[in-house]
Amino acid sequence: ANANVVFFDGITAGEKDFSALIARLKKENIDFVYYGGYYPEMGQMLRQARSVGLKTQFMGPEGVGNASLSNIAGDAAEGMLVTMPKRYDQDPTNQGIVDALKADKKDPSGPYVWITYAAVQSLATALERTGSDEPLALVKDLEANGANTVIGPLNWDEKGDLKGFDFGVFQWHADGSSTAAK
Repeated sequence: ANANVVFFDGITAGEKDFSALIARLKKENIDFVYYGGYYPEMGQMLRQARSVGLKTQFMGPEGVGNASLSNIAGDAAEGMLVTMPKRYDQDPTNQGIVDALKADKKDPSGPYVWITYAAVQSLATALERTGSDEPLALVKDLEANGANTVIGPLNWDEKGDLKGFDFGVFQWHADGSSTAAK
């Protein structure tokens, strides 16, 4: 892509006043910001940016994809872009798990819910197949055989990296929900 990176900056976790950063974004006429952090700071940035009329498109990773972001940012959260794993809570085959999570007052839409569930399923599968709790035996089993999980079949390469894991770009909404970006 022909992106012109105007500047690269960092923030301190827990920071609440982004007025200097927002003034710089406005002065430099920045049209896109990718923030690689978590929702508390992104929520503050969005709220403060919109309060001074900054229309910059913000985007972040799964760490900003949390319904609490909308509690912080309010209407300013509308339209933020988030890279997250596929929305497995919207897969009809997972409805039983979704219902159980909701009954336990848990949010089934969180970006870590389904990959964590799949990781535990993978470990349980390897433990059952090998009859061992030795880490190397489990790794070798998963490399050789993969595992069927709530997010589909998982397979790993020789370096231990997951093959073919789906990430997508989602548009965040002020009510804390998200939809696939168009």
